[in-house]
Amino acid sequence: MSRSGPVAAVYGAGVLQGLALVIFPAAAPIFLAPSGFGLGPARYGALFVPQAAAALGCALLGAAWADRLGPRRLLSAGLAADFLAMALLVGARFAPVGTPYPLLLGATGCLGVGFGLAVPALNTLAAGLHPRSADRAVLVLNALLGLGTALAPLLVAAFTRAGAWWGLPALTAAALLGLLPFAATRAFPGAAGPTGLPGVPRPFPRGRYALYAAFALLYGLCETLDGTWAVPYLGSLGVAAGAAAMGLAAFWGMVTLGRIGFAALGPRFPPARALGVLPAAAAALFLAAAALPRGGAAVGIACFALAGLALSSLLPLALSLVHGEVASAGAVAGLIACYQAGCGAAAFGVAPLRSATGLGLGALYALTAPAALGLFLLGRAMVRGPLGGGPAAEPVTANPSR
Repeated sequence: MSRSGPVAAVYGAGVLQGLALVIFPAAAPIFLAPSGFGLGPARYGALFVPQAAAALGCALLGAAWADRLGPRRLLSAGLAADFLAMALLVGARFAPVGTPYPLLLGATGCLGVGFGLAVPALNTLAAGLHPRSADRAVLVLNALLGLGTALAPLLVAAFTRAGAWWGLPALTAAALLGLLPFAATRAFPGAAGPTGLPGVPRPFPRGRYALYAAFALLYGLCETLDGTWAVPYLGSLGVAAGAAAMGLAAFWGMVTLGRIGFAALGPRFPPARALGVLPAAAAALFLAAAALPRGGAAVGIACFALAGLALSSLLPLALSLVHGEVASAGAVAGLIACYQAGCGAAAFGVAPLRSATGLGLGALYALTAPAALGLFLLGRAMVRGPLGGGPAAEPVTANPSR
């Protein structure tokens, strides 16, 4: 059986998933501007609550669903949810006055379901396509997911300049609709296994798992502060919308390139070194972001690009280390749930915190630097080895969640 069709479906779905995921933060100026939806910071941040809650719930239930339904059905359900998210986003553009916001909340909720179902399924199917080089296949998939996240801000800016920002979600919906029948009916090689991850499950002390859970939560907070609030923050500094979108694209682009680069370095940049250097660099870059000058587009883009590089391989390392210790899909799914909880806290919590304290976004970037230092401390504890002694297992897969 030819593998070209399944390969194209899996990797094409990866690009579309990444694209759909970042359309909402990339379109922040449209949501915030009075000439657009006029949401304001509080309602803009609240948009991401349904997404985080739905993705968290699906991540918690994902392992059980994978056993029962198989990755092909999960992928089909995830792509259908992504399609509905894009359709609701386009519908909100043309909805009567007073109705767009509920449609937008429904759209982000559907996107969370799509992420929570499709991403684990895609990782499973990618590993099954190339069982002798599963790590590389998963890495390619996540690089393509990253490509979609990096392209979204640039494409949103281009469609906005053309006077039809909604054209990108409309085209994404059309592509998802075209892919759905193929994904639902095609037999994917190696799709029988629920996890796509090698190894025999082993017990994991709760106290040690708490290190990983806290790490994933803090990482989600740090990543989302950059990924969701970069465009509004640069806009508040007087940076033009197009340049602000470039800052977000640079962030996601360097997240993708960093994951590929650090994986290629392999033994020359082991987990102990990465978890020591990268969180410290991220903390410094949060402080640098807090001190960005007004109108400094080039400096802002460079700062967010370097932040993407510093954060790039932290979550994949945690996922790989935890699987190396326990080989459990449930443990990995639990970390994804903690990551989503951190994402939701950063997406929704920024506006209420600013309202309560009067702090600007720059000050919040400075206050996030200790969270990045927390990643440093937790990472050092993670690589010291399982409770009871012994070195931590080396990562077995470069498996980032985005």
